[in-house]
Amino acid sequence: MLNTEKLLSQFNPVTGEMPGAPMVKRHLSDLRGCFADTAAFEKAAAAGNPLLYSVGAVEPASGAGDLHYGVGLLMPGKIGDEYYMTKGHLHSWREAAEFYIGLTGEGVMLLEDEATGESRMMPLRPNGVVYVPGHTAHRTMNVGDKPLTYIGVYPAKAGHDYTTIAKKNFRCVVVERDNQPTMIERK
Repeated sequence: MLNTEKLLSQFNPVTGEMPGAPMVKRHLSDLRGCFADTAAFEKAAAAGNPLLYSVGAVEPASGAGDLHYGVGLLMPGKIGDEYYMTKGHLHSWREAAEFYIGLTGEGVMLLEDEATGESRMMPLRPNGVVYVPGHTAHRTMNVGDKPLTYIGVYPAKAGHDYTTIAKKNFRCVVVERDNQPTMIERK
């Protein structure tokens, strides 16, 4: 039986906060190995361990047709010329797709097809939607000067596989070039 308290949630679209929802917070030290510029990462890490992002998740049920969602908050900033980012992941159930809905700020998503390695950079802006197909690694970056907030909606059985990304990372990175986010091959 579904708990009726889980049928309605409230969230703040500016702060990403969801009262009562479990919150995962990721600091700079949690993203060791994600940034291509390791020297810039080490310099930033020596100066402190700021919060880069948080995600609150609502998981009302886990049946075959059920959905989960999370509200993310990604802070602005850069390590070298790379934008603050999420760790990125694949879904444990590789067929699972996901929708990201932009609420505030300016972001991009890096999508990488698991089989071909083909990478795409998609804008994530207020009132915009990015569809992430199954078998696609995805990572979010804040390319603006204000916090980025968004909602992600995914199948309840999707799961999150961070291990594969931690081992091989993404083939491309997003850096600032001429004041614009630009996708380049990882060196």
